[in-house]
Amino acid sequence: MSRVLITGSADGIGLVAAQSLIKQGHHVYLHARNEQRASHAKEAAPGAEAVLVSDISTIAGMKHLASEANNVGAFDTVIHNAGVGYDLPLRKTSDGISTVFAVNSLAPYVLTSLMHKPKRLVYTSSGLHSGGDGSLKDVAWTSGRSWNGFQAYSDSKLHDVILAFAVARSWKDVESNAVDPGWVATKMGGAGAPGTVDAGADTLSWLADGKGSGSGQLYKSRKPTQPHAAAQEMDKQEQFLNICEQLSGVPFPR
Repeated sequence: MSRVLITGSADGIGLVAAQSLIKQGHHVYLHARNEQRASHAKEAAPGAEAVLVSDISTIAGMKHLASEANNVGAFDTVIHNAGVGYDLPLRKTSDGISTVFAVNSLAPYVLTSLMHKPKRLVYTSSGLHSGGDGSLKDVAWTSGRSWNGFQAYSDSKLHDVILAFAVARSWKDVESNAVDPGWVATKMGGAGAPGTVDAGADTLSWLADGKGSGSGQLYKSRKPTQPHAAAQEMDKQEQFLNICEQLSGVPFPR
């Protein structure tokens, strides 16, 4: 059985994926941003090994979670699922960057760079990534441009695919893929979403169980789907890695 860490697993598709993997007998570690959400996660997924607590909206919090995860040991699979939505005003972290970029884009990069290499990496993206800005200009929304939460979210989900593909190209010994879970009825997706949470979590747990076919894919409903063109460009992958290194001070291990 595998050892799995799922970030952002106190509710939504992260929690449902955790519950599914626990039922299959895997050793699952949850993550929550505070103790209150950690307590809820423990109750909702009583078979979990532990809940790692860290607010990954800050670079210090990202580094703390990486350290806590490394104290557990190497994981077979890490699912980068933590995220914030698009219906938010512009909020900046103590590091001076937008919260959407920090949690959705930079945190997966920092955690990937600092944690022990797993066998498999899974990054939760979205169908909205197709509307992301492939220019990668002002990704952290620090230039003073007019805020657009929907665009910021779409950009961040494109970043997740770019990161997944960059890792797949750079780390041949790791299966790295992204997932479009579909528009599902989570707190983020809204009650009116056509898909179920179970359906959204299915491909995450399926990939975590090593059922995918290789690396460098964007999956939806267990099948590869066409990603944004920028995600497949090596120059864009390198540009994104460099941006994240500059913002976080954390180099990507080659």
